Amino acid sequence: MTEKIITIDDIAIVEFLGIDNSNIKVLANAFPQSKIISRGNEIKVKGPIQEMVRIGEIIETMVLHFQKYGKISKEQINDFIREDTSTPKGEQPLSPKIDGDVLVYGTRGLVIKARTDNQKKMVEAAATNDILFAIGPAGTGKTYTAVAIAVKALKNKEVRKIIITRPAVEAGENLGFLPGDLKEKIDPYLRPIYDALDDMIQAEKLKFYIENRTIEIAPLAYMRGRTLNDAFILLDEAQNTTPMQMKMFLTRMGVQSKMIITGDKTQIDLPTKQKSGLADAQIILKNIKGISFVELDAKDVVRHRLVRDIILAYDGDANKPK
Repeated sequence: MTEKIITIDDIAIVEFLGIDNSNIKVLANAFPQSKIISRGNEIKVKGPIQEMVRIGEIIETMVLHFQKYGKISKEQINDFIREDTSTPKGEQPLSPKIDGDVLVYGTRGLVIKARTDNQKKMVEAAATNDILFAIGPAGTGKTYTAVAIAVKALKNKEVRKIIITRPAVEAGENLGFLPGDLKEKIDPYLRPIYDALDDMIQAEKLKFYIENRTIEIAPLAYMRGRTLNDAFILLDEAQNTTPMQMKMFLTRMGVQSKMIITGDKTQIDLPTKQKSGLADAQIILKNIKGISFVELDAKDVVRHRLVRDIILAYDGDANKPK
């Protein structure tokens, strides 16, 4: 009799195991010579070596299925148990296929991938450069794609943490007059980040990541003085940074880290005479190796079809002689 411990990460473990561990009981009933016990995010298997190997293969397939679809049924587990893994030489054993274009298998079975040519350029540029600027109008998926790239890196253990920040600049409202403490005042500015993360990470796991600071979401001012190592660092709404704030942010980058900066130069909420740090960086940093710029436009809009028409209409009006 041998023993093996399998650790399950990056999925909602309670849903994966089933009510009263019912999914694991299906597996245990199929292998009566082995003992299968789950505690927390660990599954302990004890039994004959051949059965233990087979159980490990089935659990791996179950995890892949759950990551892709966000759920698993007893019928599907029985299908995995019945599969013959003694495949001919040179062939792959049966398991759910992972699409190479997929960034993240999200919650509720959501498949998250780059959906436009420029979003794909973002993915490629992030893979080959340590700093990426993604610039374009609202609705082009800049923030969403950036968060997905970072979550993929975290799940693949390429980084130890994700840090996401935004400048807390008021768009017509006065921050000081908003109700609540500082966190309650700032959270509305960070809501789009939380919305993206909700799509990509199960609620239970996301709560754990935020509580142990594996994922940190904070205003830009909180970045001052820090050195951020082994992290994926995202700056959103970068058009609302000043040149000094942009310089401060970029120089927080530590070893084994990557950055993505997103922004829309048509939605600057800074005082009229204040220069945008995003526009400034686009000029100053354009020739530095390892820094890439991707421009998105109305063709990349992935919201309601009217959003693209609205952007084109406003762009056309802005270009008319006054």
